[in-house]
Amino acid sequence: MNFGFVSTRFAGTDGVSLESMKWAAVLERAGHRCYWFSGLNDRPAASARVVPEAHFAHPRITSIDARVWHRDSVDPDLPAEVDDLRSHLGSALDGFVRDFAIDVLVPQNAITIPMHLPLGLALADFIRSHDFPTIAHHHDFHWERERFAGGAARPWLDEAFPPSHPSLVHAVIHSRAARDLRERLGLDAVLIPNVMDFASAPPPPARSAADVREAIGLAGDDRLILQPTRVVPRKGIEHAIDLVHQLDDPRNKLVVSHEAGDEGLAYRDQLIALAGEKSVDLRFLDPGAPGSPTLDELYHLADLVTFPSLYEGFGNALLEAVWFRKPVLVNRYPVFRTDIEPCGFDFIVIDGAIDDPSVAAAAAILEDPSAADAAVEKNYAIAATHFSYEVVEARLGELLKRLGLSL
Repeated sequence: MNFGFVSTRFAGTDGVSLESMKWAAVLERAGHRCYWFSGLNDRPAASARVVPEAHFAHPRITSIDARVWHRDSVDPDLPAEVDDLRSHLGSALDGFVRDFAIDVLVPQNAITIPMHLPLGLALADFIRSHDFPTIAHHHDFHWERERFAGGAARPWLDEAFPPSHPSLVHAVIHSRAARDLRERLGLDAVLIPNVMDFASAPPPPARSAADVREAIGLAGDDRLILQPTRVVPRKGIEHAIDLVHQLDDPRNKLVVSHEAGDEGLAYRDQLIALAGEKSVDLRFLDPGAPGSPTLDELYHLADLVTFPSLYEGFGNALLEAVWFRKPVLVNRYPVFRTDIEPCGFDFIVIDGAIDDPSVAAAAAILEDPSAADAAVEKNYAIAATHFSYEVVEARLGELLKRLGLSL
């Protein structure tokens, strides 16, 4: 079969882009073909359809966003603007499905979180009008994010985020989302967590450790404490700064793998000021800069990974650190508590603040990396059981069966 993935963006290392690639790998391993529809796309051109207006950063979409959220009513001209884009994107979807002979649509968060109202509405229209077999992969619902508050968009949210139709089945990435979907909308969902290919080892680094360390500016005995996330407030990077401060060793360098920008620069500036106050060597990398280390190179080199998030849809970077067999400090964010912690992982765990036991545990690992050997192997084995490609394969099979199809 031909599967058509649809989202605003398939590019970079955000969770939607990464997890959609993993689903595609599972489907292609089973003999199917995958195609991509989005406003920004780094997939092979022969299998992609790029429609600029489908990107959430398109000027027409950012203009809509500025006039709808945190409002109780919309400007008189806004519905016509939304409908115009809805129609344009609906025609583009129709062409995508026809040109690539799509058998199953796979919206990736596009009828979940209203980053792009017209695209979600166009998808809902298409699914309903064609009774089209569709697997909606939900990462973040609008009710989980304060930025999508206000009553102005309520009719559109009720119509398409997510819609309900007999040809549409739902997948969520954590148990609370499944409960919310059932309680709020009466919709049943299959839980498919974020995963990694734990049956395969991570790819070896393309460059030597010495070259990567030089690119970051690390001296011979410096330790790399890696924060492998974007610079947004919910990542809790201030806790990583506090950890390095309390470790009180100038060899410890806190490296953030991604630059800021998705949600402005104010949080980055706050972190820089905080690091200055606490005498922490904080470095932000730009993944797009020439010679900048790749995320894989950073994981290979890391002495400790920090993941002190306050909120996550799931926590892809946490699984990546486990896949690279790295010790991890993690905050007990909600999905961690409900869906990850009960599996029995051996992490350095904090509950909203850096404390003496977490500092002592981190210091012990930094002084003697072999102290983490048993923990990282245990964590790998647990993740291979609960968060592997094989889990995706089994549960995609279940979703396709609900559509009268088979994997």
